[in-house]
Amino acid sequence: MSQTEKTATLPISFEDVKNAEQALNGAVIRTPTTRSLTLSSITGANIFIKFENLQFTASFKERGALNKLMSLTDEQKKAGVIAASAGNHAQGVAYHGARLGIPTTIVMPVNTPFVKVSQTQEHGANVVLHGERFDDTAVHARELARENGYTLVHPFDDPAVMAGQGTIGLEMLAEVPNLDVIVVPVGGGGLISGVATAAKAINPKIEIIGVQAERFPSLYRALHQQEYEPKGSTLAEGIAVKTIGELTLKVCEELVDKTLLVTEDCLERAVSMLMTIEKTVPEGAGAAPLAAVLSHPEFFKGKNTGLILSGGNIDPRLLASLLMRGLVREGRITRLRIELLDVPGALAQIAGIIGSLGGNIIDVSHHRLFTELPAKETYSNVTLETRDRQHLQDILEALRAKGFVVHMNRSQDL
Repeated sequence: MSQTEKTATLPISFEDVKNAEQALNGAVIRTPTTRSLTLSSITGANIFIKFENLQFTASFKERGALNKLMSLTDEQKKAGVIAASAGNHAQGVAYHGARLGIPTTIVMPVNTPFVKVSQTQEHGANVVLHGERFDDTAVHARELARENGYTLVHPFDDPAVMAGQGTIGLEMLAEVPNLDVIVVPVGGGGLISGVATAAKAINPKIEIIGVQAERFPSLYRALHQQEYEPKGSTLAEGIAVKTIGELTLKVCEELVDKTLLVTEDCLERAVSMLMTIEKTVPEGAGAAPLAAVLSHPEFFKGKNTGLILSGGNIDPRLLASLLMRGLVREGRITRLRIELLDVPGALAQIAGIIGSLGGNIIDVSHHRLFTELPAKETYSNVTLETRDRQHLQDILEALRAKGFVVHMNRSQDL
């Protein structure tokens, strides 16, 4: 069966994506796709990033939501729409619903952070809090749709939504026609289905690679006939979907070339790198494509690789924690446990050694009582900032040369 014959049986077509492009023209930002010289040098791939975190709601989800809203009849628009979401999809539906004058109801889990609830309400949506689990939230949304005559705007398993997300593929290949591969974060599959439909129609040889957090491998499980196993939470909460969509799976089975899984550590590293190198704010799901390249460099080496940075909605406290943890991994912030005699001037001597070598002491805690050391000895926990691992090594050697016993944080042993 030819590629054309295969795609003819799928839920969406290239023409659907082209029509969506016309519908979205001027209503969503045509975000840039730019080459990253530094990430290209680090990874060995020729990296191009599509900055969907620059959309008004900081997520690609606007595209699919708006295309669905634009496809409604006048009667459906008047009756209103409903969506179940605790994140980016809610923002996209609420924002464009208000802009088009369509009454919008968003059903969110009862434990949704207040900031997300308030942001959705600020867009003019009626927010209904229901259910501890998202599955219960989604069921309630369908019930309200039936009772009130609302049109349900599904976050991914809808042809209009999939086609709207596919406009990203059109834009990427318009700006970088010679891409060899596009790496796409995958949750329910709406984004990768649309992008694959567009990209494969333009260039059948292009590789479409899905990436998922290994704790929520919805597409990977479906393609490998695996059962769902709870594995905790993930930094990439935007793609933390238990089950891939029925319609999206049909597209993925035909058009997606490979699905890669990434660890939480690699997701953290990718978020930090995008912040420090690209000076842009990514959410965990948005950083997943870079995490895939970092985890599987041999697959992408030498290829023109497009990464879809799908969104930038991340909790500020979580982001601050991730950045500090990144500095710890790089050896730039370290906690030392230093044993010393309990005599005047000992702590000052430690500070003098560290300061003379250019280290910056951030925090000190001194312990006399709760210790297994002899009564005349004590220890201090010293948190310090250094330029890099070699600078840290120089300070460690200087302290040990003066007779101090120094222990490192276990994750940073040198």
